[in-house]
Amino acid sequence: MLYAILCYNPEDVVGSWSKEEDDAVMARLGVVQDKLREQGRLGPVARLLPTTAATTLRKGRDEPIIIDGPFAETKEQLLGFYVVECASLDEAIETARDLARANPGTGSYEIRPVGIFRPGSDLS
Repeated sequence: MLYAILCYNPEDVVGSWSKEEDDAVMARLGVVQDKLREQGRLGPVARLLPTTAATTLRKGRDEPIIIDGPFAETKEQLLGFYVVECASLDEAIETARDLARANPGTGSYEIRPVGIFRPGSDLS
């Protein structure tokens, strides 16, 4: 099963890292990614641009409105994600633990099974 591992962290902390600190974190994460790639389990990986570059379509009114930024009610922002093939939730949790060990500080990793949507197919 595919799992999305969503990476949350305080954006101001990550944004304040020096180039050397950021490079070191990316190198540690690269070790985890290389292991997953060698196992044939690594899908798409994305590091998102800062929330200052975000645009949100807010629905719930007659017409949706477009606003700048994510305006999330949280101190942590979604900074990136992995899509990983895992045999079980336990394996997905262990993969998230590997990522957490490589990435310093606070934050969280949300783990969600991914359903593949194929228009016109039976989704049941």
